[in-house]
Amino acid sequence: MTNSKATPVLKQAGQYNMGYILTISMISALGGLLFGFDISVISGAIPFLKQVFNLSGSSLGWAVSSALIGCIFGPFIAGTPSDKFGRRNMLVLCAIFLGVSAVGSGMANSLTSFFIYRFIGGLGVGMASTLSPVYIAEVSPADIRGKFVSLNQLTIVIGILIAYFTNYLLVGIGPNNWRWMFASEAFPAVIFLGALFFVPESPRWLYKKKRDDEAFDILTKIAGSDYAKKVSGEIKKTLNNEEKGSFRELMHPSLRFVMIIGILLAILQQWCGINVIFFYAPVIFQKTGIGINSSLFQTIIIGVVNLTFTIVAMRLIDKVGRKKLLLIGSAGMVITYILIGACFFFNFLHGIHVLILILMTIAFYATSLAPVVWVLISEIYPNRIRGEAMSIATFFLWVASFVLTLTFPILEEHVGESYTFWLYAAICLLGWLFIFRYVPETKGKSLEELEEELIHS
Repeated sequence: MTNSKATPVLKQAGQYNMGYILTISMISALGGLLFGFDISVISGAIPFLKQVFNLSGSSLGWAVSSALIGCIFGPFIAGTPSDKFGRRNMLVLCAIFLGVSAVGSGMANSLTSFFIYRFIGGLGVGMASTLSPVYIAEVSPADIRGKFVSLNQLTIVIGILIAYFTNYLLVGIGPNNWRWMFASEAFPAVIFLGALFFVPESPRWLYKKKRDDEAFDILTKIAGSDYAKKVSGEIKKTLNNEEKGSFRELMHPSLRFVMIIGILLAILQQWCGINVIFFYAPVIFQKTGIGINSSLFQTIIIGVVNLTFTIVAMRLIDKVGRKKLLLIGSAGMVITYILIGACFFFNFLHGIHVLILILMTIAFYATSLAPVVWVLISEIYPNRIRGEAMSIATFFLWVASFVLTLTFPILEEHVGESYTFWLYAAICLLGWLFIFRYVPETKGKSLEELEEELIHS
């Protein structure tokens, strides 16, 4: 089934209920906001944690990485259970995990209890990173799906900024400031939990569970009865005579292509090296000689650029397409990494040019790999196994993030900054070649059409 057939039908379906779609998508995307908040709030608490728990370098590393370890396991809690119990119900559990983690981390009196509560928060983050994009993809019409799934990345970026501002506001309140930094996450977690009871379950999941009337009513609210009839017919066709999805099915030859695409895109999103830019930015800024000495300003300027270009990506993703944005962003990062590496190699670090290159790298990432990868991996899997498949891809994403974080100090020490950035340039180049050759364009196609093209063709 081709896109040329899909678009006219969608146009005839009438006007979408944009307010309804936006409301339920934004509530689901609050999981992304908590995702961004949770992984960023620790940045302001690190100096105080070191003093309170008398942390060495290695114990500090474990304290900081405890949430990231939880992130690796979180997708598996979300995957199969979300196909069994529903996307919304698992998002409720995700909100509970994040709320418990916030309060527990703030009240921790030992490194062990702190590690446990941060690990629980990591589980929630890993779940949110799987569930929120899947839910939004399943409730959004095909020709605006990319924009709405990108809301998840937008809320991640907003969550990061809120964490930075929260840390700044609380840093001067006394010796327990770090406790309030973590505990403050409970407020958005409670809002997320309460709001979830006002959103419906995914209509595609409801059809899979034979709850057809409920699913049809939700599709009608989204875009009217004509749209509901068309989409429900497509969903039933793909689910008809199909066995329940399982992890074993993910190994089937017919799914191998899309599984490899999802896993490699998830790894590329992390191994492109952008987190190194975020971690290393304060040191680089100090070396530019432009007078940016405040760590707060350093993080906020990065966050503002990240937010700005995430919004740009949301405006472009359903017009330009997923594949083109990935190709443009990957190519741009190849160039900026080569130039940043050259600045280190030739000790050409003083001046605004380094700052511009860093911000350009963030802009390329925020317009492409950051939001588009989440959109693509929420689109390309069949309805019946989307939860399991998404959990696998997200698992590899978090493992890749952990490896990147672990290896950067080693690379910096043994090969230097210039060759490290050139390595990331090489990874982005390989990623560009992979995207150009193998990644399909999914713009404007329904999830059922994509399943027909990628799995059954």
